[in-house]
Order: sequence, then C-alpha cells, then structure tokens
Amino acid sequence: MRSPGGYKSPVDDVTDATFQQEVLDASGPVVVDFWAPWCGPCRAVDPILEALAEEHEGRVRFVKLNIDENLATAGRYGVLSIPTAILFEGGEEREKVIGAYPRSRYEQAWAAWLSPQAL
Repeated sequence: MRSPGGYKSPVDDVTDATFQQEVLDASGPVVVDFWAPWCGPCRAVDPILEALAEEHEGRVRFVKLNIDENLATAGRYGVLSIPTAILFEGGEEREKVIGAYPRSRYEQAWAAWLSPQAL
C-alpha cells in the first residue's frame, strides 16, 4: 500500500470482502487497525503500528480496515470506538486495544505475539 506521502507502507488494507482470507484464514497472528480517515487519534496511532509492523515482519502481520467503507466487519467485532486494534490468531479475536495509546501499551497487550520467543 502506498501512503499519502508516496512511500510503501508496511500495513496493508483489508475490506469486508477480503477479511476472511487475509485475517481469519491467515497462518499467523494479524493485528487489524480499525480506523477512519476523519479520526485524529487514528492518525496518531498510525506511525506506531507501522513501526511495529516493520519490526515484527514475519512474526505478526498488521493490516488496516476503514470502518466507513467496511461496516459489516466493524459491526461483527463490536467496534464502536476508534481507533481499535484487534489481534486475531487462528481465526479468533485474541487481544483488543481500544483508543490511542503510546507504543508501550500496544507492545504490552501483544507481548506474547511480538516477542522473539513467540515464533
């Protein structure tokens, strides 16, 4: 995916149509960032999730789902506030972080998946 600045982002987009294949059927853990273009806190979290995606490539995949364009998936997982980031593994929701936080909060929530021992 290309960011507005033109560089390749380590975080891909998913949609209602691709969610099953890209997230639920994935062979490893996937963090889904539920966001919207008008959401200021979502923009604040973006660089944190991109950095985590780069650093943990091959261990955890990070994707984004625009809730304005993909209401079915957001509704299915009860996303009522954004940003919301949910880690899925084996087709199941494992850990959810609701709101914008410093990087340490995300690392703490997903430590079991982000640590090198998780491989």
